[in-house]
Amino acid sequence: MTTFNLRITSKSIALIGAVAPLFFASNVYACATCGCSLSSDGALGYASTSGWGISLDDTFINQNQLRTGTRTISQAQVQTIDGQEVENQTINRYVTLGLSYSAGPDWNVKLSLPYVDRSHSTYGTSATLPLTPDQISSSTASGIGDTKIVASYQGFLPTKNLGVQVGIKLPTGNYGGPSPDNTTGAVGQGSVGRHPAVFGPAGNSGNTYLDTSLNVGNGSTDVILGAYYFQAVSQNLDAFVDGQYQFSVKQQLNQTDANYKPGNQANVSVGLRYMADPQIIPQLQINLTNKQADSGAFADTMNTAGTLAYLSPGVTMSATANTRVYAFVQVPIYSNLAGYQLFPRYTASVGVSYHF
Repeated sequence: MTTFNLRITSKSIALIGAVAPLFFASNVYACATCGCSLSSDGALGYASTSGWGISLDDTFINQNQLRTGTRTISQAQVQTIDGQEVENQTINRYVTLGLSYSAGPDWNVKLSLPYVDRSHSTYGTSATLPLTPDQISSSTASGIGDTKIVASYQGFLPTKNLGVQVGIKLPTGNYGGPSPDNTTGAVGQGSVGRHPAVFGPAGNSGNTYLDTSLNVGNGSTDVILGAYYFQAVSQNLDAFVDGQYQFSVKQQLNQTDANYKPGNQANVSVGLRYMADPQIIPQLQINLTNKQADSGAFADTMNTAGTLAYLSPGVTMSATANTRVYAFVQVPIYSNLAGYQLFPRYTASVGVSYHF
């Protein structure tokens, strides 16, 4: 039976790194920055010997603050901008099941399958309607999201502390929007994709299809490329740096006037772990993200790009010899967002992993 080696030494180092906001919603977020950029693998550690692992992660993100550039902005201010949607709130929960296999200290393959539960509300784009509860349009989208498979290789050095990652994101989640001849976006007048979500009957946007970027999937096949390095910096302190880049290579939404391509996304993270007690390991990550704008007729091109930084304190604990649990909070310390986007004040993640 194999176990996770969480202590980083010159001979055996746990793989830690910040993974792009990839295992939780697969680039189906309503803004450039609302996805969780925390590394669950960094929190739990990779298996250093052969065997299987299973993990479960629960991430909660409440987007309830409108921001533009580096500052906050009120709903009333956004309403004065001609043609600009006044969003109200988006609450996201991502429960991600992970299954990994390691053939030895060099190779690891992980499959991540997220379940997405998202509620979204908006006032729409009217400059004359009052910002009152009866004008809010709401929608709920839930179901299996887009699956990811990522392979890691760390056999370049004897210390196994330098690695690369190659992966793919598959369009397994529901996605879509109104068909090209459905000019009003009305439900029942034609749609494209696979079971796109809709707004409820109330509010000024009722009985229309939800924004494509807010569905549980986005119809895109993406390639994921990454690299990481980690090292003990003192007797009780470990450090890591990790980077990943994700870009779309094929889109299911590719019809004229009904196309959508998610923007490319780059993530870089650095972190420290305090290893004085291997049973309780405090950690601190800094997660950096840069996302390009979505494109296509279904894209909110003006409101989907941005750069952000999170400060992410947390702790990992050993429940049994083969079981690890963790809890993290991500606090934004910088954001520079294109357009007007809903942004979370914090992100919370808890997870558990078992290796056998």
